[in-house]
Amino acid sequence: MRLLFLLAALLAPAVSAQLVDAPGRAETEKLCKGCHEMARSVSLRQDRAAWQRTLTKMTAFGMKGTDEEFATVLDYLAKNYPAGEVPPVNVNKATAIEMESRLGLRRSQAAAVIAYRTKNGPFKSLDDLKKVPLIDAEKIEAKKDRIVF
Repeated sequence: MRLLFLLAALLAPAVSAQLVDAPGRAETEKLCKGCHEMARSVSLRQDRAAWQRTLTKMTAFGMKGTDEEFATVLDYLAKNYPAGEVPPVNVNKATAIEMESRLGLRRSQAAAVIAYRTKNGPFKSLDDLKKVPLIDAEKIEAKKDRIVF
């Protein structure tokens, strides 16, 4: 656990550099970075209502802040990370974060996809992707319009 905190401290400047430099950035970092990576947080790209639901969920998980901080974070996220058309995911090149946010995979599933493609080479079809251990074939089928090879 100490190693995790040490790595987080060492990588903090790199993570901060990924956030849009705008009013609310400091509050967003303060509230969100204690539990997870900032890049993972903002990769969601949601509308204001969805960001509000996310903040409500994170509060239920124990995120602490003032009402003013929450309002500032909501404004920051809604303005700088709005919902938009989700680009397709090239599963032969995508990072774990891209697969998680764009395809709705769990962290373990995204890691399994990367491990499988590293061991077996590029995916050529949806059927190849469905062979990955831990992958829910129905979920992949439902997202096939977002997947490219």
